[in-house]
Amino acid sequence: MSIEKKIEQLLEKRKQALLGGGQKRIESQHSKGKLTAHERINILLDEGSFEEFDMFVTHRCTDFGLDKEQYYGDGVVTGYGTIDGRLVYVFSQDFTVFGGSLSESYAAKICKIMDLAMENGAPVIGINDSGGARIQEGVRSLAGYADIFERNILSSGVIPQISAVFGPCAGGAVYSPALTDFIIMSKQNSYMFVTGPKVVKTVTGEVVTDDELGGPEVHSSKSGVAHFIANTEEEGLLLIRKLFSYLPSNNLEDPPFVDTNDPIDRMDDYLNFIIPDNPNKPYDVKEVITRIVDNGEFLEVHGQYAQNIVVGFARMGGMSVGIVANQPNYLAGVLDINASRKGARFVRFCDAFNIPIITLVDVPGFMPGTTQEYGGIIVHGAKLLFAYGEATVPKITVTLRKSYGGAHDVMGCKQLRADINYAWPTAEIAVMGASGAIEILERKNILAIEDEEERKKYIENKINEYTEKFCSPFEAARYGYIDDIIEPRNTRYRIIRSLMSLSTKKQNLPPKKHSNCPL
Repeated sequence: MSIEKKIEQLLEKRKQALLGGGQKRIESQHSKGKLTAHERINILLDEGSFEEFDMFVTHRCTDFGLDKEQYYGDGVVTGYGTIDGRLVYVFSQDFTVFGGSLSESYAAKICKIMDLAMENGAPVIGINDSGGARIQEGVRSLAGYADIFERNILSSGVIPQISAVFGPCAGGAVYSPALTDFIIMSKQNSYMFVTGPKVVKTVTGEVVTDDELGGPEVHSSKSGVAHFIANTEEEGLLLIRKLFSYLPSNNLEDPPFVDTNDPIDRMDDYLNFIIPDNPNKPYDVKEVITRIVDNGEFLEVHGQYAQNIVVGFARMGGMSVGIVANQPNYLAGVLDINASRKGARFVRFCDAFNIPIITLVDVPGFMPGTTQEYGGIIVHGAKLLFAYGEATVPKITVTLRKSYGGAHDVMGCKQLRADINYAWPTAEIAVMGASGAIEILERKNILAIEDEEERKKYIENKINEYTEKFCSPFEAARYGYIDDIIEPRNTRYRIIRSLMSLSTKKQNLPPKKHSNCPL
């Protein structure tokens, strides 16, 4: 065969491989509002940067007539490319080939790029759209999943791993995304569950739809499995690009620095008046966040889940930071099981990838009640405590208002090795709120006063005395637990100056195989 014929054959096979399961199945994919595996990659990566691997791989199964049905690529597109010029490895499952089901060959393709990503210190982005394990291959497909899981585990904390779910993701397939750092789901067509509606009905008698069982709304607001929801696949892919802009390529690098035209010393007088005079009145902590970060840009993570705590990424003075803030606008900012889990995971991610942590505190305590206690609030609250205590990245804490009881300790206090602790003049740092404390401390004296008006006046005076003596930020500053009490409008400047001073911080943990954090 002549060289021309061989090249012609190559080009024909490439064209065939790009069609996946064929034009009819591509049209079916488009009719559902879904993009193809290659289309997704082209939106995600810089134009013309994608280099595909294993385009001509096929499955090795001969049972159930599969030897007569072969497709190049075998249901997944793998390779590498760039996002804003930075190297990333990517796999994109192709639903047009056997419903995107995973075979032994398919798993080997994914494992190959995951190994390369670890060797080259580059992130892995997986786009999921699969019917699960390829039943015809039996235990070999299960072994393929386990091979991927092991690489997810070994990569954890070494390179960022991001999962997009743009179609079905069921059974064993859900565990690879669950082992990654962030999950994005699309509003249309995506769902995740360990067992589907049919099995649920058989075992428990419950009648439930795919969406009710594992749709994006469920996983973003109830289970906390999904970190982001995108209206469309295009939006989700662009969101991954934005998320990646805050992250380093691996655990040995610093996050990217982005020049900003937002002055470091910009003051915001509005912050001096954002805390209401009434300590029980809420305000939106996101307003504080957007007013202190560069250009008001804040990428919230887990925005619909455990809304009593806010976490996300921003830049301050061009530096990438992770922000953790109690939200007085939702459940008064109290810490509960879900908020503790959400905060702990985010703090641990930031620590793994050298992202400084800024904590904004306004927390009245932990959520009381049997539901929380039976659900293990002790252990879950300890997760957040452990995450802060273990983190060695720069940690700056600003107490805005309430910081009561055990919740004070949990939210980045000085004793958990926070580097710099600031407080606003409105800060109240104490074992508990003044009214609760006076009820306990002055109980006998209060009961001894018969006149109701006199009793009210006595309680009010004692509350004011307690607030002045024990809740004032000057009390904490007296012991060095607060490094400075700052004017709220200067918060941005003080944090950025602190970040600059901490840029060379070195802090090590005691030698160990790994910690045994509360799970």
